[in-house]
Amino acid sequence: MPAPLLSVIVPAYREGPRIHANLLHLLGDLDRAGFEYEVLVISDGNTDDTVAEAERVGSDRVRVLAYRVNEGKGFAVMHGVRAARGELIAYIDADMEILPDSIASCVRAQREGGWDIIVGSKRHRDSQVSYPWFRRFQSWIYQVIIAILFQLDVSDTQTGLKLFRGEVLRSAVPLLAVKRFAFDLELLVVARKLGYRRILEIPVRISYKFETTTGLAAVYNTLWDTAAIFYRLRFLHYYDRRRRASAHSPARRKDDVQELTDQDAS
Repeated sequence: MPAPLLSVIVPAYREGPRIHANLLHLLGDLDRAGFEYEVLVISDGNTDDTVAEAERVGSDRVRVLAYRVNEGKGFAVMHGVRAARGELIAYIDADMEILPDSIASCVRAQREGGWDIIVGSKRHRDSQVSYPWFRRFQSWIYQVIIAILFQLDVSDTQTGLKLFRGEVLRSAVPLLAVKRFAFDLELLVVARKLGYRRILEIPVRISYKFETTTGLAAVYNTLWDTAAIFYRLRFLHYYDRRRRASAHSPARRKDDVQELTDQDAS
């Protein structure tokens, strides 16, 4: 079977029956877009009926990949990248709070402009999203910290929709250490370090109004991971060492992702 233009990775944890309707919504939007695609649902250590509900979709365009232990969104995306066959690779959160019709917009923009990375951004002036002032304040503070530490020219690193040229992800993923809270940031930082600097932000639509703020534990863990990324980048030169080690290792080793899980990222 020829490789599709697009692979869409959907990391899923405790989605249960909701994922069936969400995947049907995603498939409908992708079918209307008119290009060849595949969807990879990554069951991140689920013990509920997420896998059964995803398989119930019954589409030959959907593959469901599962492992036993919950490892975090970053690990799930990394696992999906290993299996993805597309020239372009996107990922989107399984709850589909971000309406998946934005994926087609990402693909069209990439084909027109040749972008390395396209980032869905809540902070884009054309985005349609409403969320509490404190959540907005948290997001603004975090992006200021990122701008100071990394000089990364992206206004919103954390929104759960991104699209990459496949080459970018396949080059960056083996170098990553974060599997959970600041995975999106580390991915963008490493991609830029590898020379992939053509990044476009596009507007997104959020399907409901946020009702809670980020918990203190999540804020702490995100800041801790962010500090660790900065330390690895500026002081340990971790990514340079990982890149040199990867250059001398067999390509796409079968246990690459598991090795990253076992590693002490901090």
